Amino acid sequence: MIDLETLSDADAANRLMRLAREVAKHNRLYHDADAPEISDAAYDALIAENNALEAAFPHLVRADSPNAQVGAAPTSTLKKVAHAQRMMSLDNGFADADIGEFIARVRRFLALAEDAPVALTAEPKIDGLSCSLRYEKGELVLAATRGDGTTGEDVTANVRTIPDIPQKLSPLPFRGGAGGGGLPPKLLQEDGPHPNPSPKGEGLYAVPDLFEVRGEVYMAKADFTALNARLMAEADEPEKARQFANPRNAAAGSLRQKDASVTASRPLRFLAHGWGAHSDLPADTQLGVMQAIAAWGLPVSDMLVRVETLEALLAHYRGIERARADLPFDIDGVVYKVDRLDWQQRLGFVAKAPRWAIAHKFPAERAQTTLEAIDIQVGRTGKLTPVGRLTPVTVGGVVVSNVTLHNADEIARLGVRPGDRVVVQRAGDVIPQVVENLSRDEARDPYIFLAQCPICQSEAVREEGEVDYRCTGGLICPAQRFERLRHFVSRVALDIEGLGEKSIQEFLDLGWITEPADIFRLKRHRAELVGREGWKEKSVDNLLAAIEAKRAPDAARLLFGLGIRHVGAVTARDLLKRYTTLEAVRALAQEIMALRAAAPEGETQAKRDKAIAEHIGVENVGAAVGHALADFFHEPHNVTAWEDLLSEVSPPPYVVETTASAVTGKTIVFTGKLETMSRDEAKAQAERLGAKAAGSVSAKTDLVVAGPGAGSKLKQASALGIEVISEEAWAEIVRAAGNTIAP
Repeated sequence: MIDLETLSDADAANRLMRLAREVAKHNRLYHDADAPEISDAAYDALIAENNALEAAFPHLVRADSPNAQVGAAPTSTLKKVAHAQRMMSLDNGFADADIGEFIARVRRFLALAEDAPVALTAEPKIDGLSCSLRYEKGELVLAATRGDGTTGEDVTANVRTIPDIPQKLSPLPFRGGAGGGGLPPKLLQEDGPHPNPSPKGEGLYAVPDLFEVRGEVYMAKADFTALNARLMAEADEPEKARQFANPRNAAAGSLRQKDASVTASRPLRFLAHGWGAHSDLPADTQLGVMQAIAAWGLPVSDMLVRVETLEALLAHYRGIERARADLPFDIDGVVYKVDRLDWQQRLGFVAKAPRWAIAHKFPAERAQTTLEAIDIQVGRTGKLTPVGRLTPVTVGGVVVSNVTLHNADEIARLGVRPGDRVVVQRAGDVIPQVVENLSRDEARDPYIFLAQCPICQSEAVREEGEVDYRCTGGLICPAQRFERLRHFVSRVALDIEGLGEKSIQEFLDLGWITEPADIFRLKRHRAELVGREGWKEKSVDNLLAAIEAKRAPDAARLLFGLGIRHVGAVTARDLLKRYTTLEAVRALAQEIMALRAAAPEGETQAKRDKAIAEHIGVENVGAAVGHALADFFHEPHNVTAWEDLLSEVSPPPYVVETTASAVTGKTIVFTGKLETMSRDEAKAQAERLGAKAAGSVSAKTDLVVAGPGAGSKLKQASALGIEVISEEAWAEIVRAAGNTIAP
């Protein structure tokens, strides 16, 4: 079990490295060798652990992160082919709340009202081998596996042997809604035929000159059983006969044969779920295009529906879940997609997955065990985290011996005490969680949360509005002082080679360092250090040279290395993209202090936070970061440490490469109600075009984009003589730059 709060950067980096290697190994076994060693649930747990670590330590995200990979690079002797359009993966949701949040994110990104209908399609997530079928003028010319998403394997000859896949697409007549005039009756909404599948053209679903159908090659459960039986019967030595582990392995192994006649002897099937490159689309909705694909003769799920409410979506999910065991093929969840294709285009993609789709996985396994003890761990920021020690138990293929209890409120909610019998669930979270206390009715004293830090015995307090207790010891707390310095010199912060945990502890014990600036004064102790155990003249000089090499550090790394609450690596970079220098960041903190001091008496916290976020003017950097910066610089000791550090180092201005466009280098302010996009979406566009998106108008503003209802900012822009354009004109700038709407 890994506690994210108490985990050091070095340990997190090491774990992420191991996870990247382990996931890559299992990807190769699953996608290339067709011989997985772990269950899907265990694989999902590895991905979830990686995601949680990357969220907690964004500065440690690796180039070979599982989130940057799709599938595995093909290594077989089959010919490699590049996909005209990358084959993406899907983000996962494990609870109903995850799906509700997905829909809410869609509404926020598209600037829709909180209750605006968002039509979605829903279909089973079949467990097969992803395959892309390229049709040119209706003729099948290429079939390729997903591979790593960019390059797959040419399996055209093998795919031609699959009866489900037509060699030629033929337009069939359209007469009304789904199920009418040649369309398969299975493509229905939950409440009946879709009244407007939006076909392009009259009478026929015309086949575009270029169209790539994407779906899954799979083997039905009954066919899988029969195949294994046949392989056993045909073997000269039955005990040595090859037996496929599951239908997915059988499908993958059968499709990726060098000899197409072997594939032809295997009962493979195909189910379409989407499309890739195309010269035109037959409809402007997800359901409409899937109707066309079905009309052209390709199999589409009988359980594909279109719904407009979360309740209907979840009802369909539960229906599929109930039918899961009786389905002819294996599934591991339900896939939801935004129905409108223009919305899909605006939503775009993040990393390896689309923003407009999500896989709702089926529930994780649960197990019972005993909570043996509750320990309190102290994190780098002083956060006190309770950790439950369990009698080891296997959950979803993983042995669990520790579980996070999150905070005092969660302990009270569950009523857990050492000795309780508990139910543990390992779902999408890296750390398993207790979902039920089976012994809460037993007559025993409740668990009392510590009132002092277990490390330095300083008072542990909980700030208003927070759930966590934190040690007030600061740098006097050994847990925090050591961790803060170790974080400062870590590979993802200042990256001072040779200054590891052992050395930091040694220098702390000697009293040579207590704060970051002291590191750059270690050369004063050179004579004392030479000759100490483990230190020779060369190693001392190497360390001092490594320290001297960081006299002009990257400004974002330095800001992140200070360990200011809420200022992670990504936030530090985002701030410096906008403000360029550390001096400007400090000035921003002082401005926020002034804003807080000048806030009218009785002003709500929400209104104050909104003003602070707008003043910062950086996408994804909100009021919490502003308050953290202001609190940091409000503390005199922090200011002294900051100035002391900057007397030793001189970070150059932070510069980021930008995409050339008509607004590159300009500062833009968006004001008023944007009707075709959200404010965040507009700011993301500006940053992609190399511009700076600010929250307020000043003499430094170059351009104001004004929507309906623009008020004081528009007046201020007019008074300053700043160019003002409409939202439509801004969209034209984006189009002219050749950028998609979504970042």
